[in-house]
Amino acid sequence: MIVIIALKKIMQDLVRLYLDHLLIERGMAQNTLESYGRDLQRFMLIMQKKGSTDLRQVTPELIVEYLIMIKDEGLSANSMNRSLASLRGFYKHLLQEKMIEQTPLANIELAKVWMRLPDTISKEEMNSILAQPGVRTAASLRDSAILELLYATGIRVSELLNLTMNSINWQVGFLIVMGKGSKERVVPIGKTAYDCTKLYVEQARPQLMRGKSTDVLFLNRSGAKFTRQGLWKTVVRYAKKAGLQKKVHPHTFRHSFASHLLEGGADLRTVQVMLGHADISTTQIYTHITRDRLKEIHHKYHPRG
Repeated sequence: MIVIIALKKIMQDLVRLYLDHLLIERGMAQNTLESYGRDLQRFMLIMQKKGSTDLRQVTPELIVEYLIMIKDEGLSANSMNRSLASLRGFYKHLLQEKMIEQTPLANIELAKVWMRLPDTISKEEMNSILAQPGVRTAASLRDSAILELLYATGIRVSELLNLTMNSINWQVGFLIVMGKGSKERVVPIGKTAYDCTKLYVEQARPQLMRGKSTDVLFLNRSGAKFTRQGLWKTVVRYAKKAGLQKKVHPHTFRHSFASHLLEGGADLRTVQVMLGHADISTTQIYTHITRDRLKEIHHKYHPRG
């Protein structure tokens, strides 16, 4: 449940009704709902600080002032666009429910998004990280399976943490992933990740269960579901252990998965399907990396480079 605090009750109710609408009518993912809830709460708190508690009194000038304020807080163009999109959708919903007569966002365009290339690491750097856990303890077997699966499938952190024992088709070597908007997709695992995960399931997971009964695939030392924070710490620790100076986080594995596939000759549509992107334009950001890599190779090896 998304918690909306410090707002007047009428505002709380309106936000919750909108979020319920997004969940039930549009099947929006929980992570996106939480982001929208935070965006709307931040906007309404700013409204209240300015002495306004009536959504009908919000002007385009107040919207622009709000955008300037969050920009000054250091929000990226993508985050600003999402904040504006959440407000636009909220006011559209209020219009449809006849709670307001006009929206103050009619003439405000989305901020221009400057596509920032995602953080990736080389194949050599990735191999160095993957070699770090070893196969000594139940925890290291688990960590090895997690890292190998992240890189082999490109799945999101939330998708990995929500995997169950039924998520893997052992006969054909495929992972069944529940992605954004509760959309299911099938992703091949690959032999190395398959072997590491099978070893974890057979030898390490029973130890980590601590006698508990659970269907969750990846468990922590207490036998509970592995957490986002735990995964983040795990990735950072092994990246440092591998001697990498650059920042590496769980999503780096997803970015590297995509860019390495494209560098190897995979077509964009196939990568889009495996990543679970609804729009191919989201996947196209990785082609920038591929082009840069091609130019680098050309410059290095071509006699006229």
